[in-house]
Amino acid sequence: MGYLTRLVDDLLDVSRIVRGKVALKVARIEVAAVVNHALDMARPLIDAMGHRVAVRLPEQAVYLEGDPVRLAQVLLNLLDNAAKYTPAGGKIQLDVSVAGPLIEIRVCDNGTGIPAELLPQVFELFKQGERTLDRSQGGLGIGLTLVKALVALHGGLLEALSTGAGQGSTFTIWLPALRDTPLMVNQEAPAASPASSRCRVLVVDDDDAVADSMSMLLQINGHDVRVAASGKAALEIARSFRPQVALLDIGLQGMDGYELARQLRAEQGEAIRLIAVTGYGDEEARSRSVAAGFDRHLVKPVPPDIIFGLLAEIGRTQTTERPQGDGVCPPSTPAGTTDLISA
Repeated sequence: MGYLTRLVDDLLDVSRIVRGKVALKVARIEVAAVVNHALDMARPLIDAMGHRVAVRLPEQAVYLEGDPVRLAQVLLNLLDNAAKYTPAGGKIQLDVSVAGPLIEIRVCDNGTGIPAELLPQVFELFKQGERTLDRSQGGLGIGLTLVKALVALHGGLLEALSTGAGQGSTFTIWLPALRDTPLMVNQEAPAASPASSRCRVLVVDDDDAVADSMSMLLQINGHDVRVAASGKAALEIARSFRPQVALLDIGLQGMDGYELARQLRAEQGEAIRLIAVTGYGDEEARSRSVAAGFDRHLVKPVPPDIIFGLLAEIGRTQTTERPQGDGVCPPSTPAGTTDLISA
């Protein structure tokens, strides 16, 4: 009965979020307190499965603004999933670190992993991999949809990674840190961009949660951002905003990302850098990106530090001969970015 109650509660939460009926009770909170609360709630299942749990927290306190109950709910769902889909006696790792303006929370396990064909849809409602009889506790695929929605409400991003079945899974959350977080000044990752490396960025994605959270993270990193949910709206914004960089989803309704890229290139010329941020990573998709005029092809989920590094490099290498506000962002490849194609 308790399990059924939780399923119903999760489904109702998803419904409320979709309808905009969830109001976060935001407060200044210490991340360690949320982590410990989630671990306490997940402990019965973890212990019942005989798992080992390793937790790594920053030496100094890390703070963010958020709803402590909802964030604990996010971590509880991830920990429960790790426990359910890891064979008895497995290992779960929970790491918290600070990367520039972001708090990074990673939940890793050495369990059953996620098949490649399911990974792109893992956060969709009611999506599940195959279940054997001994995994009847698996659920209806509601929890991860709820986790993604709650993370987005906090202005964060969420990604799932797995190298395949039997290879374990890693779920990573990035959330904006409060600016007085002590460790922010000690990290090598890029903090808020200096004026010389800021870019005017157009984000185009028809998933409002993805677009809004990306916009917020880019603004925290010092960039000037506009958001569009369709190709038509993107073209209208671009004509007045004159973006230096456009992050384009490919699978847009109506005008897809390829056609949008062609039209943006025709109207904006070489003054704009076009970056595909898409779930399509096959060779055909990459070839079509080149043909459409994209400068880069990044496959979702893209860690924010890759985007930050790319934009910082683009901003630093703007041509100084052009009038202020009309700078060119030449192609460049930040260190560690291997998932790129040349123009």
